[in-house]
Amino acid sequence: MTVDPTLLANLMCSRLCHDLLSPVGGMTNGIELLQDETDPAMREQCIELLAHGARRTATKLRFFRLAFGAAGGFDAELPVAEVRELIDALAAEGRDIAVEWTLGVASLPKAAVKVLLNFALFAIEALPRGGTVTFAVEDSGTAHEIAIRAEGTRIAFDAHVGEALEGRVPMEKLNAHTAPAELVRLVSAECGGGVQHARTDNALVLGAILPHGPAADA
Repeated sequence: MTVDPTLLANLMCSRLCHDLLSPVGGMTNGIELLQDETDPAMREQCIELLAHGARRTATKLRFFRLAFGAAGGFDAELPVAEVRELIDALAAEGRDIAVEWTLGVASLPKAAVKVLLNFALFAIEALPRGGTVTFAVEDSGTAHEIAIRAEGTRIAFDAHVGEALEGRVPMEKLNAHTAPAELVRLVSAECGGGVQHARTDNALVLGAILPHGPAADA
């Protein structure tokens, strides 16, 4: 399948704007309330609302900078603790989601970070009624291995996202919802690796194997 980088970039920007609209909109509402409010107690609540919105926006910007953007290139590695912090913050946003971790590495190359963050996005969004997301990241010596399992009373995983992970969605039919899955597929392929997914009524499993070596550093 021929990749149109301009179209993919446009779709990723659309997804980014969509996800930032809610926290930025909350800050806008808080400013409007603050301008009209004279009661000190209510003004304090407005300021707290603005502070909460600012924190959410900053967290999402950090998350998407690494998940979607170049963030300084693909050669450097990032501490896993920083990635974990961003994922924990995303899971904590107004959802009853517990996060469990098994980490066998202290840092990850940028390509693996991209895959992990986008997988986290899919897993968290798949639990609209809450549940548990379990992350496992290991280094086999020849490849980084990522496995994520989301479990809950209802799994909301769009079949088109799964098809995009498999490379079965033509570029012209991608949209802002499926574009991140196409990005994951492309990043994994560039590393010489691949991704897998499976779902049942109450579980979603996502996995990736990203080999070390020249292909992973390109």
